[in-house]
Amino acid sequence: MSQAPPPSPSRPRPTVGFDLDMTLIDSRPGIKATYEALSAETGVFIDADLAITRLGPPLAEELVHWFPAERLDEAGDRYRALYVEHAIATTPAMPGARDAIAAVHAHGGRAIVVTAKHEPNAKLHVAHLGLEPDAVIGGLWAEGKAAALREHGAAVYVGDHVGDVRGAAAAGAVSVTVATGPCPAAELREAGADVVLPALTAFPAWLETYVTGRPAA
Repeated sequence: MSQAPPPSPSRPRPTVGFDLDMTLIDSRPGIKATYEALSAETGVFIDADLAITRLGPPLAEELVHWFPAERLDEAGDRYRALYVEHAIATTPAMPGARDAIAAVHAHGGRAIVVTAKHEPNAKLHVAHLGLEPDAVIGGLWAEGKAAALREHGAAVYVGDHVGDVRGAAAAGAVSVTVATGPCPAAELREAGADVVLPALTAFPAWLETYVTGRPAA
């Protein structure tokens, strides 16, 4: 596992950004159910099992595989509405999600969520699961996440996708990745991730080293 250097004395209490899908939450069951409901309602075939293997990019990038261009806006609006019914209650937190956020707070830092997901639905997930980030910003993907990360002064961004690596780089943040999403560890490394962890459960120990410069106990 690669290690990033400790923060400078000017940033002893880092703000850490987290992606949502497949980083903090396992959204596959809920997204699959939502696609199946959308397919049943519209009569348009959607391979939901395939769709959940490529989570990360904005919704429209998946819908374009199934709907003609003139129906994308309508399909997206309906998906987001169906999502509330089919995905919020059925989506669990990823192992280590609460501990990762708590670790940031234990070091006096701030934890923010920056995600491509529709922001109101992202906030519903956070509230339902009792996660306690300091802010939730939605509707941002890849390099588009950089503006929010810079605005909040994020020194670290944690995600599961090569798009998250690009977003961290564009923001000048340390890119910490977890190999729990669609991108395997080798792909994340090749994309330029500074740190590749097997899962979010390893994040508190990494953060301890990052903040203090000493290995975690």
